[in-house]
Amino acid sequence: MSDRPVVRLAEYQSVPLSRDRLTPRDVDRLHALQVHGCVTLGADHSGWRLKAEATVGVLVLDRLRLVIEPKFAIPGERLMSWLGYALDAPRPLRSPTRYWATQPDGYAELVATALLEQCEHLVHDGLRRDYVRRETVEPLLRGRLDVAAQATRRYGQLDRLHIRAFDRETDVWDNRVLGTALRVALRLTTHPGLARGLHGAAEAFPTAVSPAAALHALDRIRYTRLNARYRAAHTWARLILRGGGVSDLLTDRGIAADGLLLRMPALWEAVVRRLVTEVAARHGGRVLPGNGGAGITVRGDLGNPSAFRPDVLFELPGRNGSARSLLPVDAKYKRYDRHGVSAADVHQLLTYGAGYSSCTTASAVIVHPQSGGRAHRLLKVDSPQGMLATLHVIGVDTDTHPGQAVAWIGDTLL
Repeated sequence: MSDRPVVRLAEYQSVPLSRDRLTPRDVDRLHALQVHGCVTLGADHSGWRLKAEATVGVLVLDRLRLVIEPKFAIPGERLMSWLGYALDAPRPLRSPTRYWATQPDGYAELVATALLEQCEHLVHDGLRRDYVRRETVEPLLRGRLDVAAQATRRYGQLDRLHIRAFDRETDVWDNRVLGTALRVALRLTTHPGLARGLHGAAEAFPTAVSPAAALHALDRIRYTRLNARYRAAHTWARLILRGGGVSDLLTDRGIAADGLLLRMPALWEAVVRRLVTEVAARHGGRVLPGNGGAGITVRGDLGNPSAFRPDVLFELPGRNGSARSLLPVDAKYKRYDRHGVSAADVHQLLTYGAGYSSCTTASAVIVHPQSGGRAHRLLKVDSPQGMLATLHVIGVDTDTHPGQAVAWIGDTLL
């Protein structure tokens, strides 16, 4: 919890800040985020002007808490549904004693609530135990006697025995990483009830390790039937420990900051990738891997060859014995429900269509978010030699559950 004053703004909005509101370290942090397109910080006559880009969350600075709330496309009360869908993690159940909506710190407190609820379920069902090796001094022999330690430390005396034993304990990495994530989440929240819940849950887990060690352990954990129930809690813990991307962005500059920011374009790309994957599974198609040799490569320019790929490459099943075809799909976190597709995006989709289409007329898809209903329009790109491409512009309704879009997209494209 913190008594720092709170500065609120929505994504794509800006606020003025006097020069005394930001320390030199805060300026360095914000400039590091600016390099990665999360915020923009510029000097003006009153001091500073801070603008949020397509980013939501909370960032704890030295003299203030910066809270960026979702404005475009995905409503605050629906953000967790779409985030859980993108991560393939279950959204916490609504509790009659816990208000599950946009909290004062928005996205950060929603993720902290998700982590807390999953951890409470684990505590209720009993934390996983495993055999842990311990070296202790006991009055009775238990396990194996450490002969070398007994001879060099006790000089042959047998009143106390140096032993090595394996005990079943909760002090295993599955639990340690959650203890660390709960304590990190506690620093991000200002809600008293949530803070009490996080503190109470953290007491049930083993002593926390450093966030860096916890992240390293999360990357190494493999799930079996013994720890499969930890997967959802670890998903939210990973998001907390990575700061929603902030920690990774600042690491290169050697700067540490408490915060949890989510880049909305990255979230939307993950959502579209899963939507198309589910559409492919229902209609006999498949999504090709994003890496490998499926990219469009540019050679012969100065420097190394460059390659660019669509967000999703969808292999369509053939009809009436025809060969299977490829359909590039690109996720655009833009207001294409209110204005036309930009020339740059048309050119990009034309390139994708020409590179992957096996028929005379190329085809490609843009998927964008919009609230208040779904939409589909078909752009036809003509040339003096005839039609070049057809571009599907699909607007997915973000006021509903993401799973409802799967059937509609499949019916629209196939």
